[in-house]
Amino acid sequence: MAPFSLMSVGVNLLVKSLGLFSTASVVRCSCVAPVLKRFSTTTGGPPKRPLTAYMTYVKEMHPTISRQNPGVKNVDIVRKLAQQWKMLAPEQKQPFQDASLTSKEQYKLAVEKYKAQLTPAQTAALAIEKQQKVAKRNAIRRKKELNSLGKPKRPRSVFNIFMSEHFEEAKGNNIQTKMKSLRDDWERFSATQKQVSFALSISSSNYGSVPSSSELPAVF
Repeated sequence: MAPFSLMSVGVNLLVKSLGLFSTASVVRCSCVAPVLKRFSTTTGGPPKRPLTAYMTYVKEMHPTISRQNPGVKNVDIVRKLAQQWKMLAPEQKQPFQDASLTSKEQYKLAVEKYKAQLTPAQTAALAIEKQQKVAKRNAIRRKKELNSLGKPKRPRSVFNIFMSEHFEEAKGNNIQTKMKSLRDDWERFSATQKQVSFALSISSSNYGSVPSSSELPAVF
C-alpha cells in the first residue's frame, strides 16, 4: 500500500507547493479510492482501461483546483494541469506512476476474469469487433498519411462543374427548382457541349491535362 500513501502525500504537497491557480487553501484528495476500486465484471461489459499516470494526476487534482477556483473554465484548468505536469520533478510524478502501474495490474486480472465468463460465441464476437476497430484505425491513419503527402482530391464531375457555372442564372426561386432546371438543361445538351464540360472537369483536377478532342468520350 506504500504507493497509495505516497500519492496522497504527494497530491497535498503539489497543491501547496506548485500554487495551481490558488494557494488559499489545501484540500485533501482521496487518491486511494479511485485506484483501489476493482474493475467490475458483473455489468456485462469489459473492464475499463486503466488511467495513465498523467490522467491519474489530472483526475485527482482537478476537483481540488475547481473548488479553489469556481470561476475558471474547465478547459483552462486542464490546460494548467498539463503545464504543471510537465514541470513536475520525477519524484513528484512517481506516486502517480506507481498508482497507474497498480491499476494496470488490476486491469489485467479483471480482463482475465471477464474473458473466463464469456461463451465461445461472445469470444468470437469480441475478436471480430477488435478486428473492425483495428481496421478502422488503420484506415484513418492511412488517410492522414496520404493527406500529409499531398494526395490530390477527386476531380469534380462534369455535371457538378456545369451546375456551379450556371447556378446563379438558373430558373427557380430555391435550390430545388434551380437544380431541376439545370438538370433539364443538361439533358438537352448536345454531345459537343457535354464534351466541352468534360474537358473542363479534367482540367480542373490534378489527375491529368486536358484531353484532345479525339480522346473525349462520345457518349454521356
